[in-house]
Amino acid sequence: MELFFLGTGAGMPSKQRNTSSLILNLSAEQAGYWMFDCGEATQHQLLRTSIKPRKINKIFITHLHGDHIFGLPGFLGSRSFLGGEEELVIYGPVGIREWILTSLRVTKTHLTYPLKIEEIEEGVIFEDDQFIVRTQELQHVIQCYGFRIEQKPLPGKLLVEKAFESGVPKGPMLKRLKDGEDVELDDGRIVYSDDVTGEPQSGFTVAVLGDTQYCSSAVELANEADILVHEATFDNETGDLAKDYGHSTIGDAARTAEEANVKALIANHISARFMPADIANLQEQGSTIFPNIHIAEDFSHFEWVNEQLIKK
Repeated sequence: MELFFLGTGAGMPSKQRNTSSLILNLSAEQAGYWMFDCGEATQHQLLRTSIKPRKINKIFITHLHGDHIFGLPGFLGSRSFLGGEEELVIYGPVGIREWILTSLRVTKTHLTYPLKIEEIEEGVIFEDDQFIVRTQELQHVIQCYGFRIEQKPLPGKLLVEKAFESGVPKGPMLKRLKDGEDVELDDGRIVYSDDVTGEPQSGFTVAVLGDTQYCSSAVELANEADILVHEATFDNETGDLAKDYGHSTIGDAARTAEEANVKALIANHISARFMPADIANLQEQGSTIFPNIHIAEDFSHFEWVNEQLIKK
């Protein structure tokens, strides 16, 4: 699993940071690419990566402020122009369907792929045999959601020597056993998957939060997560502004990570008031509360490997 930050700014684009957009790369898990928010010029940011718009099959929108959705019409059209044919599903608050369909209708934009728009409420909004996505409302100035993405437990490792001792030959039977399927040998004996595989392995959990003040629902969504992506629009000295505008300080983000007992925190949605020289101070303020903190920049790329967050 990988995370690509296309835009990490707040409010409006700046020279240092574009508006919000994040890609969760689940191609290694055969689940495609999932986008979280799509701020202005997201498709331009994509041009500087190897990610193809047609490969993105899900978009999760946290809320309907412009810096999180103004890139959608352009992205949807470009995905079509660039040969997208597979279905795209968009999840977002009430109002997202009207806004998207009106934009497409007024501009007479024709899409070459099926578009499905699901307006969400709190609870489970997606589940298949690999993943489950839950959402809860956060505390912002308009309705805003956070998302918890859980990978379901993975099959245990195949105990190859034990399988051979049971009479299983090299070949496709080994994969079937690893995938949890029992097999019948040529002599009629049954080899049970449970007997030749280890204990199931835990999957990963990522919490991606929209704009929010510090709140209990943020802690609940992030509880015991491997990675928390949390906005940090302000530093600790501008905490009053954070409250006025329904945002968090870097200290609020770190506090949420600490209380939720996450493994790693990535702070994003940084105000344009902070220049590159200010980032070290933000990092220091956050790390006094939660040491394993990263401040995302545009095009930051992280990979989750062996239960460790690695910045690429």
